[in-house]
Amino acid sequence: MLIGYARVSTSGQNTAQQRAELAAAGCSRIFSENISGASRERPELQKMLDHIRAGDIIIVTRLDRLARSTIDLLNIGERIADAGAGLKSMAEPWADTTTPAGKMILTVFAALADFERSLILDRTSSGRAAAKARGVKFGPPPALTPEQIAHARELRETKSVSEVARLLGVHRATIYRALKD
Repeated sequence: MLIGYARVSTSGQNTAQQRAELAAAGCSRIFSENISGASRERPELQKMLDHIRAGDIIIVTRLDRLARSTIDLLNIGERIADAGAGLKSMAEPWADTTTPAGKMILTVFAALADFERSLILDRTSSGRAAAKARGVKFGPPPALTPEQIAHARELRETKSVSEVARLLGVHRATIYRALKD
């Protein structure tokens, strides 16, 4: 039996396109979910892995829909193999564990993909460090300006933190942090 698995990462996306491709490929059952691949809790993936039987073939539109790291891909691939099933990717024809060459190639390419991901993370980290060195500030802008903080100090002499926060339109914790600095 051909079994499909579709996944999208954000709530703004949907699996309709993947599901259509998997149905066109002949999948008689399709498991789909809207959850980050980085999440360890993927209920539909778990249902699919529990559902597969010997001789089944899992079809995905792309490998990144199934796994986000080499370890994850290899673990999922091992569970599929332990069930006596195979794995095929529509976008990566070399990723076909129903053949010995496909098993070997999948392992090599998964390692290369993980290596590439590591390089991207290193470049991103280096870029962030360089930006910080140039004085770029990350995160949301401060809730209060220096003038508002000075005003909060004055108000605090006669008013409670809750009253000051209400007057400035911020949470009490913001006032506590601002006055602490």
